[in-house]
Amino acid sequence: MCLAVIARNMHARFGLIIVANRDEYHARPTQAAHIWRDHPHVLAGRDLRAGGTWLGLSARGKIALLTNYREPGNQNPDAPSRGALVSNFLTNTQDAKQYAQATCLETKQFNGFNLLLADANSAHYVSNRAQELDTCLADGVHGLSNATLDIAWPKVTRTQAAVSALLTNDVATNAAALFEIFRDTTPANVSELPSTGLSAERELQLSSPFILDDVYGTRCSTVVMADRSGKTYFEERTYNNKGEVTNIAKWQLDNLKQIISALT
Repeated sequence: MCLAVIARNMHARFGLIIVANRDEYHARPTQAAHIWRDHPHVLAGRDLRAGGTWLGLSARGKIALLTNYREPGNQNPDAPSRGALVSNFLTNTQDAKQYAQATCLETKQFNGFNLLLADANSAHYVSNRAQELDTCLADGVHGLSNATLDIAWPKVTRTQAAVSALLTNDVATNAAALFEIFRDTTPANVSELPSTGLSAERELQLSSPFILDDVYGTRCSTVVMADRSGKTYFEERTYNNKGEVTNIAKWQLDNLKQIISALT
């Protein structure tokens, strides 16, 4: 993922709401969200080059997402795939706290990353570019892009504010409204652009919540809403390089459990 808003304990019904965009090269081979046959309790998309994922959930009650940390010129091409941080959490039996603690011992081998881990008991933010490797995610509406958590990049603050407004108006159960927020293609003002080592032209191109580009852009948007009764709603919309929807996947955790029972 390259942009996510996470609302924790900010809605009467939904204890956790995640809205996220995945930005990636259009040529990178990818599977849309599906139940993994090699791990049939996992629902996630899949990076077919490295085998991991950027966002997913497990019928065991776990949710995770990842963004890369933007630092041009400081990338180790031999580092392990950061997508494995998500897939390993979803496929193993450790809870969010245990996995966060274990990941902190291995962060140096990875290029820069931001990792959100959540289960029924806790939510953790882990990053090898933050001052604290592991932070319990506080209640509130958090924003995450390719810097550390809640850094005020224009697209982060814009989407945070819009999601917060939906929560205030108590219409956050409307997934379509959340998707619409993350379809925003308006670039930031030049004066507001972050300085990450990219050219000003490239920073501007990447500054909108939804990136339209023939080579690199927003590949999919995802909404996850976990309610307090234990049910989780998941919807993913996949896009081509023109920003057109090419696939919609909708799941509810109760249905996921039934499908898993049929597969195992």
